[in-house]
Amino acid sequence: MSEATFQGDVIERSLQVPVVVEFWSPRSQASVGPVLAALSTEYAGKFLLARIDIDANPQLAQAVGVQAVPLVIAVLRGQVVPLFQGGVGEPEARQYIDQLLTVAVANGITGRAEPVGPAAPEGPAAEEDAPNPRYEKAENAIGAGDLDGAIAAYEELLKENPSDAEAKSGLARVQLVKRTQDVPADVRTRAAENPTDIEAQMLVADVDLMGGHVDDAFARLISTVQATSGDDRNAVRLHLLELFDVVGADDERVIKARRRLMAALF
Repeated sequence: MSEATFQGDVIERSLQVPVVVEFWSPRSQASVGPVLAALSTEYAGKFLLARIDIDANPQLAQAVGVQAVPLVIAVLRGQVVPLFQGGVGEPEARQYIDQLLTVAVANGITGRAEPVGPAAPEGPAAEEDAPNPRYEKAENAIGAGDLDGAIAAYEELLKENPSDAEAKSGLARVQLVKRTQDVPADVRTRAAENPTDIEAQMLVADVDLMGGHVDDAFARLISTVQATSGDDRNAVRLHLLELFDVVGADDERVIKARRRLMAALF
């Protein structure tokens, strides 16, 4: 990736798919390139990874304001979204990517990336990494802003295969986006004044999750579970499980919150 190709390979591509950009230097031993590359392969095109050598592209580094490497940003619809600076492990990098994808869905960006530069490999490996047409109907609906259509498509997939983890996560993400489209201005006040107002508590948790405040969202709902009973408690529990699906079952924050939820219930 270079200054000459940045406009086309990053800015223009970010209109269809989130682009994650790592600024690095051969003079520094610190790098998150291997971690991001592994996640890029695992996520099968849900985001595009680009790496920029700041020594070879000083003007681009200056334009972005790079002061130390590694620096990782995202670009959505041509807008820069800071992610993190410094070396991080795979679990933490995954958290940043998952939050980025949630924001991308909220902005209707659901395309799949193809490699930048040389042509993609052919043969079995290429077929394995190709986007799954099973989810095409739902993803096209999201791209068109048809959230109800996307929800229906994911629900149809789950009827066919209730254990489809990607469809389950996709449904949870789209439902989250829909719930947070028109949030009442007084919802946080309502939630603060009445800990048992489950509608307000669940909506504030949704807003927190969309803003990347995952632990806050989980803690709020676990507290609400503790403060309620009967049908209200069950509704909050199910809502929290849905947010777990958004973040991902393997996320450390979800694992910890599940333990706290079990303690709150029993």
